[in-house]
Amino acid sequence: MSSQQQTAPSVLIAGGGLGGLMLAMLLECIDIPYHIFERSTELKALGSAMTLNACIFPVFEQLGLLDDLMKIASPFKTVDLFHADMKKIGSSDMSHLKETVGYESVLFARPKLYELMLKRVPASKISIGKKILRTEEKEGKAHIYCSDNTHYEGDILVGADGAYSSVRQSLYRRMDEEGILPKSDLENFSIGTVLMVGVAKPQDVEKYPQFKDGFSRFLTVIGTNNRNWSALVTPNNEICWSIAVLLSETEAKDQQFRNSEWGSESNEMMIKEAQDYLCPLGGTMGEIIEATPKHLISKVFLEEKLFKTWYHGRTVLIGDGATNAMQDAVVLANCIFNMTNASSTSTTGAFKEYYTQRFSRAQWHLERSADMNRILFGQKIIERILRNVMFNYVPNSILKKESAKSFTYRPQIAWLPLIENRGIAPTDAQEGKRMDGVDKARAKSAAPV
Repeated sequence: MSSQQQTAPSVLIAGGGLGGLMLAMLLECIDIPYHIFERSTELKALGSAMTLNACIFPVFEQLGLLDDLMKIASPFKTVDLFHADMKKIGSSDMSHLKETVGYESVLFARPKLYELMLKRVPASKISIGKKILRTEEKEGKAHIYCSDNTHYEGDILVGADGAYSSVRQSLYRRMDEEGILPKSDLENFSIGTVLMVGVAKPQDVEKYPQFKDGFSRFLTVIGTNNRNWSALVTPNNEICWSIAVLLSETEAKDQQFRNSEWGSESNEMMIKEAQDYLCPLGGTMGEIIEATPKHLISKVFLEEKLFKTWYHGRTVLIGDGATNAMQDAVVLANCIFNMTNASSTSTTGAFKEYYTQRFSRAQWHLERSADMNRILFGQKIIERILRNVMFNYVPNSILKKESAKSFTYRPQIAWLPLIENRGIAPTDAQEGKRMDGVDKARAKSAAPV
């Protein structure tokens, strides 16, 4: 926190996902009291493949974690698309990224990143089995009430518990009762996707010779009937895979169980359907699924929506999705660092600054992501045409220029030295107040170990 601060706010973090862990790591650096409340009864590192890139790498570099991250990851040079019969649709070249933006994009198993980040948060500051039933604000504090009849209070409550955040739902319910919640925040999510993912055990390099190349592969199949599937080569001879079912509006409305958290229930039907899907690495998807431990297979119902209300009183929300959630955490931590005290005025000012910096960025990311998903995975005629044009006819120089726009925004930690841009493409200026060497004693204590 800034040198003028008299009393550090205590922070309750609901959710121990990547966003919650990133925020905890940052608060740990600057000695701000915090505690994570995770609803699961164990900290499970579920999920499949993940990619990270220049948008968040400077933060890992500031924290001294970039080298550790690279040990579990490897760069991917292309994104390759196939039809269900394995006829190639086309490839998107990613080899220019290091020169253009300073870093290669890398691919790895999500559980590996989760384990890496979890090690940086003291176990004593995480409580599991804490399902939050309701929240409230009284006597100048944020309060949470859990299903095990426990109750906690703090100066700031951060909802980092996913798209179906219980913190958000409780906050919105109270705001709606007060008549101050925008009507759009009560509307349903957009049409979603059912996604099943897993990480297969290390495979034989003779069966899958792609492992011999020394870099990751991102291979996706555009099937029929709104089915898509992917096989991704990651370090240690592991294959991360996913099966996606794009839901129509009717199917989305009929979905009875919607849950944004990773889970391993009710997978058998999707597994049976995917048994004979041809795998772009060779063989079938059924063979890869068979090589995946059951506890590492999970299914999630994904939906997208950008809420207008990100904070109220002493409660603030951070988004879902890996890079987006971690960028939220970085900016929010910066704003908390710059608070002068734990008063409601200081808290509201920090939340307002956080919203100002992040809302338009999140909106742009959501819109761009939706456009790219339609081009990459959509099955309408126009989407198929656009996909073929993009992967086969658009000059690489244009794709290179357009892709660089996705990496200009790179928020960094306010109390640590900035990481310089190593690419030839420009980056956005840092926003918000930075320490810039004013409080050197505190900077030393806030440096990564």
